[in-house]
Amino acid sequence: MKPFNIHTFAIRNLKRKKFRTGVLAFSITLIVAVLVFGFSFISSISLSIRRASDRLGSDLIVVPVGARGYAEEVLLESKIKSFYMDKDIAGRVKTIEGVQAVTFQTYLTTIQGLCCDIPEATVVAFNQETDFIVRPWLEKAIGRKLGKNEAIVGHESFLNIGLGLMDAVLFGTKFRILGALEKSGTGLDNAIFISDENVEEILQKGKTPLGPDQISIIFVKVKKGYDPYVVGRNIEGEIVEADVVTRSDIGKGIISTLKDINMIFSITVLMASVLSVLLAWAIFSAIVNERLREVGIMRAIGAKESHILRLFFTEVLVIGTIGSVCGTVLGTSLSLLLLKSFSLLKNLPSGLNMYDRVIIGVSGLLTGTGICILGALSPVRRIKKLEPLLVIKGEAE
Repeated sequence: MKPFNIHTFAIRNLKRKKFRTGVLAFSITLIVAVLVFGFSFISSISLSIRRASDRLGSDLIVVPVGARGYAEEVLLESKIKSFYMDKDIAGRVKTIEGVQAVTFQTYLTTIQGLCCDIPEATVVAFNQETDFIVRPWLEKAIGRKLGKNEAIVGHESFLNIGLGLMDAVLFGTKFRILGALEKSGTGLDNAIFISDENVEEILQKGKTPLGPDQISIIFVKVKKGYDPYVVGRNIEGEIVEADVVTRSDIGKGIISTLKDINMIFSITVLMASVLSVLLAWAIFSAIVNERLREVGIMRAIGAKESHILRLFFTEVLVIGTIGSVCGTVLGTSLSLLLLKSFSLLKNLPSGLNMYDRVIIGVSGLLTGTGICILGALSPVRRIKKLEPLLVIKGEAE
């Protein structure tokens, strides 16, 4: 005969009522799946916006009046937009108190068959002398500056465009494609980068609506000790034809929408959690009532109160763990399959890495198991008050 083992006995008890065990485990699976999927959705958007803004390397972004939304669409959502302002604004920005460094970029849109031999994409012409946005990636990729009629593509552009050829025609000029930059986590991953020394030749060929001495966006680093908000307001006050976006304000509209979604999600999860706790309470109340006589006999033959509690809580933990693991797997799978189908996330770079998903998964496991324990706590505590003799006689309440 095999020696008595609490864990083995607990598993055997759960198998005796497979349907009831399955119902409770399934309810835990559903609530954890909703929790993991919802947190993955919200965290992915928040992390995408925060990481993208951090990786831009600037404190302020200066754009033409009315183009704040366009800038966010390019930098966060990889959308193809063209917007321009006079180049001399960059020089005027540099004179504002608190500004440490300034660089600018010009965004050009390719149209296959009309100007270029690649699908529609954003071409970023940047100034290599002042740049602090692209240069760190460029040094890692090729170890030098771009030359005339040379280009390098963002990580996603290389995959999307599928540049098997090492040459491409952009705005009537042939460019040598040197390779791809490492992933930055911003919308610039979908761009093609060229030096702004090529802009004059592009203008001469008339393949773009860009005018002479025009740029699209200015990136600003603020001196240490200066408040970016104050410097930004000063720029807008001095240069009326420009709008300023601070790094922390990038994606503010999306985050505002996200707060509403988060509130709805939180209320839904809370209500579902309460329902799951009540279900666990009902099921474990039935289990305890069914097994009162069994518990009384175990106590009468020498089982300690701690043994009985360990037995029931082992059953609780087994159900909670099974449901939580299944829910975590289901929620994570759904997030991987469906997140990009949401318009809020479709064009955003992925914000969740393996570490983030592990943290969310562990949170789901703890929540599901906690719900199960909380629901079972009251029924199981009843056992402590039982008198073994009364239970065996059937006189216990």
